[in-house]
Amino acid sequence: MRFVRFETRTLPPQYGWLLDNALGPVEGDIFSEYRRLEASIPLEIARLLAPVAPGKIICVGRNYVEHAREQGVEPPDIPLLFLKPPSSVIGPGEAILLPPQSRQVEHEAELAVVIGRLGRWIPPEAALDYVFGYTVANDVTARDLQRRDGQWTRGKGFDTFCPLGPWIETDYDPYDNLITCRVNGEIRQMASTRDMIFPVQQLVAFASSVMTLEPGDVILTGTPAGIGPLLDGDEVAVDIEGIGELRNPVKADVRQLSV
Repeated sequence: MRFVRFETRTLPPQYGWLLDNALGPVEGDIFSEYRRLEASIPLEIARLLAPVAPGKIICVGRNYVEHAREQGVEPPDIPLLFLKPPSSVIGPGEAILLPPQSRQVEHEAELAVVIGRLGRWIPPEAALDYVFGYTVANDVTARDLQRRDGQWTRGKGFDTFCPLGPWIETDYDPYDNLITCRVNGEIRQMASTRDMIFPVQQLVAFASSVMTLEPGDVILTGTPAGIGPLLDGDEVAVDIEGIGELRNPVKADVRQLSV
């Protein structure tokens, strides 16, 4: 099943479910008890939002061998975790803003895991029981700031640096699906989720050994090789087989740097 967050001219932001080209509202909490209403809203009149409003975004660095190599580092022996702020989240069609502080903003196509149950010290063999579903993510990164700072909060944390969408797919096997990133129609990244060093089960278990996972939290599972620049006027599209495509325009943030 595909769950969305959407709004229309007459309806406020809310969760819904997708049936072909129509949306139905959802009453209740999608992570607990809910009821699906009739799918009677034409998809074309709705604006899709980021499909979840996460309390925290847990990211995994260098989870593909070839990406680690293109960065000139060794693959990690345990998952390399960092966080992005919830304020970085945008939805399909929203603009990625290039901050004036950076001269090297890059795309990172990623599979995103949406947590559905409260969990701590989750064993790997039970990890998928805590997963609500999956969506598409772009871990946008100011690479020059990431390297300059030595830690990744600023380079990864700008507003608009975490596009998510277009929906949450609950009927999905994360083991072997193609991830593709195109910029202006040109393929930049292409790999399979089977190439992850640490698969979804291990990532959920490892993250839960550090912090409590809560319903709606998102885990970004790392990006394959092929990262590249995003420039003003570009359009970046991330497609994951079995889920869908997330498209976002890229624009310069015209505000003046004041700090």
